[in-house]
Amino acid sequence: MSAAPPNRPLAPLARPVATLYGVGPERATQLARLDIRTVEDLLLHRPHRYEDRRQLRPIAQLQLGEPATARGTVVALGVKWYKQHTKSIFELILDDGTARLHCRWWNLPFMEKYFKVSEEVIVFGKPVGLKPRTMDHPETEVLEAGDEDIVHFNRLTPIYPLTEGLPQRWLRSLIWRTLAQCEGQIPEPWPELQLTGAAANLPARARAIRLLHFPDTLPDTDTARRRLALDEFIALQRQIRHRRSNFQTKARALPCGGDNHLIKPFLAQLDFKLTGAQTKVLRELRHDLSGTHPMRRLLQGDVGSGKTIVAACCALMALESGYHVALMAPTEVLAEQHFENFTRWLKPLGVPVELQTGSRKTAPRHHRKPAADLSPPASSLQPAPALTVGTHALLEPGFAPENLGLVIIDEQHKFGVAQREQLVRKGTYPHLLVMTATPIPRTLGLTLYGDLEVSVIDELPPGRGHIRTVVRAADKLPQVWAFIRDKLADGRQAYVVYPRVEEASPGGVKAVTKEFATLQQTLAPFKVGLLHGRLPPREKETVMAAFRARQVQTLLATSLIEVGVDVPNATIMLIENAEHFGLAQLHQLRGRIGRGAHDSYCILVAAARNPEARTRLRVLEETNDGFRIAEEDLRRRGPGELLGQQQSGMPRFRFGDLVEDFALIRQARDLAFEQEQGPPCQNP
Repeated sequence: MSAAPPNRPLAPLARPVATLYGVGPERATQLARLDIRTVEDLLLHRPHRYEDRRQLRPIAQLQLGEPATARGTVVALGVKWYKQHTKSIFELILDDGTARLHCRWWNLPFMEKYFKVSEEVIVFGKPVGLKPRTMDHPETEVLEAGDEDIVHFNRLTPIYPLTEGLPQRWLRSLIWRTLAQCEGQIPEPWPELQLTGAAANLPARARAIRLLHFPDTLPDTDTARRRLALDEFIALQRQIRHRRSNFQTKARALPCGGDNHLIKPFLAQLDFKLTGAQTKVLRELRHDLSGTHPMRRLLQGDVGSGKTIVAACCALMALESGYHVALMAPTEVLAEQHFENFTRWLKPLGVPVELQTGSRKTAPRHHRKPAADLSPPASSLQPAPALTVGTHALLEPGFAPENLGLVIIDEQHKFGVAQREQLVRKGTYPHLLVMTATPIPRTLGLTLYGDLEVSVIDELPPGRGHIRTVVRAADKLPQVWAFIRDKLADGRQAYVVYPRVEEASPGGVKAVTKEFATLQQTLAPFKVGLLHGRLPPREKETVMAAFRARQVQTLLATSLIEVGVDVPNATIMLIENAEHFGLAQLHQLRGRIGRGAHDSYCILVAAARNPEARTRLRVLEETNDGFRIAEEDLRRRGPGELLGQQQSGMPRFRFGDLVEDFALIRQARDLAFEQEQGPPCQNP
């Protein structure tokens, strides 16, 4: 799915870019490498920055390390070879009458053919030395006769992303000519929509495209970006609304509201009561499961908020109604834990629970259905509905349950949208519940998950101990280990997390296999267990069972334990090389502690020489609020790294900013909702 650009282009904008004057086969191939194939693609090719060429900096006034644009005449150039002709430096010397500037390129000898003595050249870069004034690998542009015009000079000049062999000047001239020819033919993509609020002050689309390329002031560029971003967001929101409308028109919901004959005894056997937030969410879910359209709902809840119990209740509603339930988890460790928990909970109720992972599969069990037990009525030989817990193995063709009524996906951010849909298609419009303990930033909630209703468990169960988080430098590790030994002596347990399984490269990044023996000595006489993704499944099960039984006091692991592992007696979480993890992932790891009545401690060890990383980690010192942490992670890392864009299903935005544009996204959603009866947008 792509959200850029909108929409219903007129014929001139849809023309291949090769039809433009001056664009031959070679240039068309180069433009295609930039995803420019049509005139509209060309006009939406966004500059990555602008140079103020109205007031160039004299070379004599260039400052060390300060980005600047200067202009000078080439007075000398040449390539210097050294080390047996295997390495080179190409140097270009410019003079503007105030001083000389030495521009250097390492191991790029072919650059010499692009310049000639006496040519005028504009350069942009940071001086790395002042005696003589020197720039390494600056951006350059050769000025030609007649360049004192408004396209390349005496203006805020756009600097575009390029590809090999494509000159900056040529592309800028092409966009200038094309815009002059087509500006009057750029349509408003949403003539039926009435923009209100702040959006009402945004320019028309044609004006926005001109300001994007040739602004009068720098604020014009942000105004243009916001207008074009709004178009992208409206396109996406109308896709979401159209897809949801089609789904609700075609799909008939399975009656999975249940009759409480399993849920009541299930809740009665628990040694705690549901929180108010859990009860509220369950009402929302029962309403959906009983409705006329299949449920599509995202359940958010911070680590330890009790999402699994809510999922169990939803599963029981579907099972009471006579339908099969599938629960998919991202790791075998988490799937095994879910299998054990659900077996313990549901076995007394006579509900079959099965497991299907890549390394273990319990035999499907078929049970005679009691005559008056579950609906809809069926033959007494029909298998009783069951709950199947699994990993990606549930996506294999061999898993094909009859009467699949509900699909539950735990830690959904570990799966792609396509995987989610693949599992859902194993039934006939089953209900879908996706869960996450990584709170979704607001902008992603309105875009990537815009086709899902959202429920939030915003309350933790009572009786939990307080979690304190601290950031420490590596030289404080002796004191940290002493503190951990004291807690182990008090009967508590600890997790120790390293980024890697095996040491892959130098640089001080620790790996569990290399550090295992050292940690055993450090924490002796307390026993240390080892857990990572490359262990055989049986070894994983054995070490986890020993840790739960307190036969192992410390679990040395990778981030494999970030989801689902639940050992209430574990109150220490030590994460070394914490700067190698994202904030949301660290918050997930921290969620493995604080599940019992004792106070817990999360210790993040980071390199003291990396002040930026330590500043980022202090967010975790300041708050346990997963929603605030998720927003900060999005702001610092961006959605691509945060989600893994190839798997996430996230559209590619040219202009939209998922960090800053929440207000625009919300307005686009409201506009799409108001005009839901209008024609669906095309998939641009």
